[in-house]
Amino acid sequence: MDKVAQVKLRQFGQTLYFYIGDLAVKEGNYVIVEQDRGLDYAEVVAMPDTLTNVKVDEPLRKIVRLASAVDIKQIDDNRVKAKEAVSSCEKKIQEHKLDMKLVEVEYSFDRSKIIFYFTAEGRIDFRELVKDLAKTFKARIELRQIGVRDEARFIGGFGPCGRGLCCATFLKDFEPVTIKMAKEEALPLNPAKLSGLCGRLMCCLAFEHETYSALSKGLPKEGEHVHTKEGKGTVISVNVLKRSCLVHLEDGKQIEINYKEGK
Repeated sequence: MDKVAQVKLRQFGQTLYFYIGDLAVKEGNYVIVEQDRGLDYAEVVAMPDTLTNVKVDEPLRKIVRLASAVDIKQIDDNRVKAKEAVSSCEKKIQEHKLDMKLVEVEYSFDRSKIIFYFTAEGRIDFRELVKDLAKTFKARIELRQIGVRDEARFIGGFGPCGRGLCCATFLKDFEPVTIKMAKEEALPLNPAKLSGLCGRLMCCLAFEHETYSALSKGLPKEGEHVHTKEGKGTVISVNVLKRSCLVHLEDGKQIEINYKEGK
């Protein structure tokens, strides 16, 4: 089976799979890849052995080569040019009186395309803005509307845990996060404490959920009646991480019961 690598396009692009071919590619490498109209750059973020259990929506393209020192310099130069393009685009947005907020700009590797990421409350008719930007930058223009989670990923910051935002550091893609996950962790259902900087439920709830689900197996639920060595009682609290519960016995005594993992 052909070897593949999971790569992240540019700094803010999608995470996709590409064929490696005979290249000696490893995680963390910058590579030059095939795209619809020319070349682009990407960072290798994972090296799966096969495409088993991987959802691929379209034919895979190839990694053309490992990025050279010259390529890396061009990538750095593109990032500088992208920062310079921010002020020009913001002026154009004001001129066209569009209710949108520019978040980030990035160039494709070969500079044939510029992508402008923005947020807005609803749909924006930016056709005239695109024409104006194309005349200014002499390149193909793509305006991409993003959500508040993407905006937080672009900007970065620190979560309530004191560490860098998961979305801006190691998460490859956003997973659905539900309030049920918080309930299963027995967290207080306070929106202010459960929300990240983006205002949505914190991403950590999603990747913690699998661990909590596994550790919860075999544990009684709060309020459940149980039989212990010291008599009958009612579960008044459960500690999933310790795999233990506090039981209130019929005689008024409280005891802690520990459960072996997997039992």
